[in-house]
Amino acid sequence: MLSTPVRLDLPGLLRNLRREGTPDRVYFMELFLDREVEDAICARFGLLAGLDPTAPQFRWRRQIALYRFLGYECLDYSIPGFEFPRHNVRLHQDTAALAREGGRAWEDEAHGVINSWEDFERYPWPEPHQWDLSSLEWLERNLPDDMGVSARCHSVFEWVTWLMSYQGLCYALYDQPDLVDALFRRVGELHARAAETLLQFDCVKILFGGDDMGFKTSTMVPARVLIEKSLPWHKRMAAMAHERGRLYLLHSCGKLDEILPYLIDEAHIDGRHSFEDAIEPVTVAKRRWGSRLSLLGGIDMDLLCRSTEADVRRRVRETLDICLPGGGYCLGTGNTVANYVPLDNYLAMLDEGRRYAG
Repeated sequence: MLSTPVRLDLPGLLRNLRREGTPDRVYFMELFLDREVEDAICARFGLLAGLDPTAPQFRWRRQIALYRFLGYECLDYSIPGFEFPRHNVRLHQDTAALAREGGRAWEDEAHGVINSWEDFERYPWPEPHQWDLSSLEWLERNLPDDMGVSARCHSVFEWVTWLMSYQGLCYALYDQPDLVDALFRRVGELHARAAETLLQFDCVKILFGGDDMGFKTSTMVPARVLIEKSLPWHKRMAAMAHERGRLYLLHSCGKLDEILPYLIDEAHIDGRHSFEDAIEPVTVAKRRWGSRLSLLGGIDMDLLCRSTEADVRRRVRETLDICLPGGGYCLGTGNTVANYVPLDNYLAMLDEGRRYAG
């Protein structure tokens, strides 16, 4: 497994994401890997040999070793301290094979932490001066030349739903529209500030925005609400990235047909991530949207979880046959490398991508 070598090529990855022609190899990208998966890979392949766990920035030395081994040019990064505190998260036992010790977290869809103007005023909003950029400063000095950072900068709509609860937001859109507008404005302004901060670092080559705005058959709220209140912030962050010669990718689950034209023609996102066969296979999306934006991932999570290694390899080849020509495609999972995905199936996906000869 993974015996076929891959040579990291950061400029090649960026050209591929800009759809500048069929790449000479398969590029890989994920939103993130669950920590349990990372630990299992490090243990299986002995990737921590020679690394001192007490050394400064050990975590990022470890990440560099892991991502280079897997064939990723870009490290996943989020600003420590850029968080919205809340107490409405439910925990349950994690039954995955690589179980999370603290349990699996679920959002409370009916009870939010901000339900009134009093809650809004009392809420402990994150302050930029509290953000810890020391790890990003270290990466700026120490990241290998053939690697960059894909910095997460999300989620505007999702954070509003998590702070109000999904049910609370749906009621408030009619009962307290001024409060909803204030929440979108405050959350959006903080994300724009985070984007501005991230773009000050040369090693940040990609802003990876995110907002799960849909489900199997539609958007979570009327499309006009997203276009009026949430998507302008993604448009703003994409413009900030483009002004500095960087890319803006968007992770968003669900059926987004009603808002994709805005995302492409108004927000000018460079690529979309998250695909599910039950909604629209990435191969279909390639035919529909591939001339207008890049597509990332798409190896269906259900297939990865429940199929054989041979089935996974077959799906990878079929996907690359359709999605690789012309550029604008990176191989990856349909969502993230979750700890419930069988490790061998994930590794088989990468291995088949390395072996692919077109």
